[in-house]
Amino acid sequence: MHRGIPQNNLGIRTDILNNIKKSIGIEMLVRSMSPKVIIADEIGNEDDVYAVRYGVCSGVKGIYTAHGESIENLLENPIYKKMIDFKLFQRIIFLSNNEKGKIQNIYNP
Repeated sequence: MHRGIPQNNLGIRTDILNNIKKSIGIEMLVRSMSPKVIIADEIGNEDDVYAVRYGVCSGVKGIYTAHGESIENLLENPIYKKMIDFKLFQRIIFLSNNEKGKIQNIYNP
């Protein structure tokens, strides 16, 4: 988004939220739009954990990003550890730091 205008055409069946907390946006989408998938970047606080859990428990698939180099590294972060312990993820994919878009490792919790 730039000044409230999407910069990429993601298709007619895609809604983009801007200038709203992720946790509020996720809950709002689940309640009002019946999404099949929610995509959000940089999850990382307690509100995000609750919102992602709410979405998963409501049957909504999700793609979420976070920073970590390994599963051990993620488990050191209390927020990510909580999400992994809640079994909110079917798969955790680690991308290469050196090659754009290259998968380095896949973890199946």
